[in-house]
Amino acid sequence: MITIEEFMRLELIVAQVKEVREHPNADRLYVMKVDTGTQERQLVAGIRLSYAPEELVGRRVVIAANLEPATIRGEESQGMILAASDENGISVLSPDRDVALGSKVK
Repeated sequence: MITIEEFMRLELIVAQVKEVREHPNADRLYVMKVDTGTQERQLVAGIRLSYAPEELVGRRVVIAANLEPATIRGEESQGMILAASDENGISVLSPDRDVALGSKVK
């Protein structure tokens, strides 16, 4: 269990996918560029088996924006895209209407 204070430290925001390319060293990963409204970031996401790049480009998604950057198989990831998974695969979380880039998820 975590406290509400611990949860509130997580910065979840809306971003828009600008570019998607296959990770050169991993068959399940994409390297993505997203626009947060104030900056562009690079994310590495394990969603390649569930989405074609054209299904993601232009889409608004929810990201964890204040994670410490991590290098994943040689590519820097500056956040994490949120997704749910079950026996049917992975589903990227998106707002159900267009909201401003950088909007906080509460």
